[in-house]
Amino acid sequence: MIPAFLFGRGDPLDVGAPAPRLTVITETGESIDLGTFYEKGPVLIYFYPKSDTPGCTRQACNLRDHFAELEDVGLTVFGVSTDSVEAQRRFRDNHNLPFSLIADTERELGTAFGVGNAFMGFFSRQSFLVIDGKIAWRDLSASPASQAQDAIAAFRSAAAE
Repeated sequence: MIPAFLFGRGDPLDVGAPAPRLTVITETGESIDLGTFYEKGPVLIYFYPKSDTPGCTRQACNLRDHFAELEDVGLTVFGVSTDSVEAQRRFRDNHNLPFSLIADTERELGTAFGVGNAFMGFFSRQSFLVIDGKIAWRDLSASPASQAQDAIAAFRSAAAE
């Protein structure tokens, strides 16, 4: 029998649901309270399988390359994987990422968002836009090639409503 955690699927949070307000650890080893960021403005939280793999690198670099546009609309960005603090730090440094990466080694944040496993316990590629502490948009099969553009379009659409 194959253990469920290797292929498990979660029930992702629905649009309109409150975003999880957890304290998490970044690539620097710092503890941060996500709730304080939700109070400051819109937040993009994107989950990815593993640091320094081709798709995850492409996704992170897309966000890096469009970071000025993300800042222009006021988005704070957090990338999340089950990688260690050290692996997240190396990933950020290797690719000059201008945003924080969360080391969710215990899968607490992923579980709270309902992010399932893609394969072998790695998170599936999903993104959530949090506005005013609630899920305003979710992308359950986020595109590495257009993550930033998709998030910006979603934010503009939500802001227009």
